[in-house]
Amino acid sequence: MVGRVQDKVAIVTGAASGMGRADAIALAREGANVVVTDFDEEGGKAVAASIGDTAIFRRLDVTNENNWQSVIADTESEFGRLDILVNNAGVIKLGTIVDTDLETWRQINAVNSDGVFLGCKNAIPMMAKSGGGSIINMASVAALFGQSFVAAYTASKGAVRALSMSIATYCKEQKLNIRCNSVYPHGVKTPMVVKVAMDKDDAAAEDIEQVAKMTEMCEPEDIANLVLFLASDESRFINGAELRIDNAATITPAIGM
Repeated sequence: MVGRVQDKVAIVTGAASGMGRADAIALAREGANVVVTDFDEEGGKAVAASIGDTAIFRRLDVTNENNWQSVIADTESEFGRLDILVNNAGVIKLGTIVDTDLETWRQINAVNSDGVFLGCKNAIPMMAKSGGGSIINMASVAALFGQSFVAAYTASKGAVRALSMSIATYCKEQKLNIRCNSVYPHGVKTPMVVKVAMDKDDAAAEDIEQVAKMTEMCEPEDIANLVLFLASDESRFINGAELRIDNAATITPAIGM
């Protein structure tokens, strides 16, 4: 049986763990060749190895345009095309508008906002050359409602939201056959999210399970299922959409959500 993204080529950022890892595995399972990218070389190589011959790992600092250009060139050299870009890499730190210092603001926006900009900017020409494709940008419900305790993160995801709509419009105007959609998780059971929730440097497996139960977090695979749909031709008419994945948690925003 042919997979849902059979023979397509995907780049996934932040794929060494959490949502990015789940995205890479889901895409590969459904027939895609996957370029696993991350700043974490050990973790990224392990994910690529677990997938097998249809995956390669490339180290990527998403804030570095030269890194992006190298990854795009390697993707073309290895697979000959690019059909899917999943901009998943992200960082989060606690801090209100008053508590957040400028260095932290710039760091978070560099990864979460600049990284998405650079990825899309450098991937679009190759996608167009390949005949089109699908860009999936990971945002957050924080971009829809604002969250006071993560001011810089909220701003960075707001930028992703607006940029995604701009990209979708541009690609349609230029008739590039490239779609761009954004995804808005509420809470996902990953080490990064639990680390912030517990205000700890490290999150053990039992910590993740405990926090997930208390906050009704979804699994990374729940996000991956939506990413897979958006990457496939099943969603060929979905473009510029903002898709929440929150189990109705944000229909009526609550303080401290």
